[in-house]
Amino acid sequence: MKKFICVAITIGAFCHQAYAINVNGDDKKKETQLTAAFVQKQVSQSMSIGRAIKSIISHYPREAITVVDTALDLYPEKYKEIIHAAISAEPALTGEVVTLALEKGISSCSSIVETAINAEPSYVDFVVRAAAYSTPEELDDIVRIAVETEPDSADNIVQTLSRSHPNEMVEIIKTAVSAVPFVGEYVVDALLASFPDEAEQVVTTALRESIGEQESMRRIMATAINAGVSPDELAKYAKNAGASEEHLAFVESQ
Repeated sequence: MKKFICVAITIGAFCHQAYAINVNGDDKKKETQLTAAFVQKQVSQSMSIGRAIKSIISHYPREAITVVDTALDLYPEKYKEIIHAAISAEPALTGEVVTLALEKGISSCSSIVETAINAEPSYVDFVVRAAAYSTPEELDDIVRIAVETEPDSADNIVQTLSRSHPNEMVEIIKTAVSAVPFVGEYVVDALLASFPDEAEQVVTTALRESIGEQESMRRIMATAINAGVSPDELAKYAKNAGASEEHLAFVESQ
């Protein structure tokens, strides 16, 4: 309790002083220095950057992004702890935290994405959307690391990124299914629900990337049938994907 009272008094003074700086028209540098001093003090008291960030954000969410921004500048080597603590304390800020970390270039995109997903797996959509928007050139790595880190959400990951990057749908499917083959059926199910007119490229791509994974291919084909793809169309997609005679026979039996 004493620690929280101390934090409250300190941050209250911090906010008051920051307000005074703005009113007096002093430059941004002074405000940044004030924030840095506050964060450093809390870290020294907590003996952990993660605990300090989580405590501050939990009690004062309005200061979250400013505090994370400053903490990443002060302790860039501790970016995993900072990102994890910030997102755990305030999941709604997931996208902003990811964007901020990527803009600072403190580590690779894949490492930042993995850290953010591990902090709050249920917000994986926000992570990949923010990462793909900030670094579209890293889309393949974003898909790969996201699906590998949270395979149970592969359908949402692929669906989210295909909506925001429709021209990259084929590459998104290829990367996701090649990274974790068993997610193929879920990817196909999600995309056929969102993009029924793209059935040919969705199913063909998923099957092609699953060649050699017999059970995965059968599940993808069964999913396509259940989603409304006709056996004749599916047979064509499977043949174009390089399916074996055994798989074509499976389609005919449906």
